[in-house]
Amino acid sequence: MNGYALLGILCFVYAIALFFMALKKPEKIWQMAKIRMFVKVMGEKGTVIFFYVFAGLMIALGIWLFQI
Repeated sequence: MNGYALLGILCFVYAIALFFMALKKPEKIWQMAKIRMFVKVMGEKGTVIFFYVFAGLMIALGIWLFQI
């Protein structure tokens, strides 16, 4: 396994974590200062959409890394 494939797997794992955070909104994670700042700036729905978009980008990056 080369380094790019490993980075691709890590991107997939990170994307799954982001989807989980957006769906379940775990209290401990959702109360972190950085996420509270996102909620304050973009609102609750905007923050969830941001997580979905970023997770989609991480999946796309993971697929691209597998093809290198």
